[in-house]
Amino acid sequence: MSAEPEVRRRLADGFGRLIVLVYIVFAVSAGARAGYQVATKFSHAPLSFTLSAVAAAIYLVAAVAIIRGAARTALAAVGVELVGVVAVGALSFADPDWFPEPSVWSHFGSGYGYVPLVLPVAGLLYLLKRRKER
Repeated sequence: MSAEPEVRRRLADGFGRLIVLVYIVFAVSAGARAGYQVATKFSHAPLSFTLSAVAAAIYLVAAVAIIRGAARTALAAVGVELVGVVAVGALSFADPDWFPEPSVWSHFGSGYGYVPLVLPVAGLLYLLKRRKER
């Protein structure tokens, strides 16, 4: 009798699919918004618009890394995202003059229903749980 081969779950399976979906939605929405703002009124709030573009790029990197099973890259992207949303969120309250227009991460993502704050926490918990399973 031969034992069945162990089937390894992909990083983007199960709850990972939902995380990837949200990352893709946010990459597209934040990227489109930032692209429009950079093209039409960059001089009004360059920091806010640049940070939104950076957030979109990080969302995209996280989604692609999870899809490809690149756990270390995914962890790094999600970690940077969490630091970014916490830092920008705090700065946007401490010195609102820096953010005349909101970025994705301003006020901890309040303009996006706080998903930008919750998403990296959920992503990190998921990725760390999957790391333990391996």
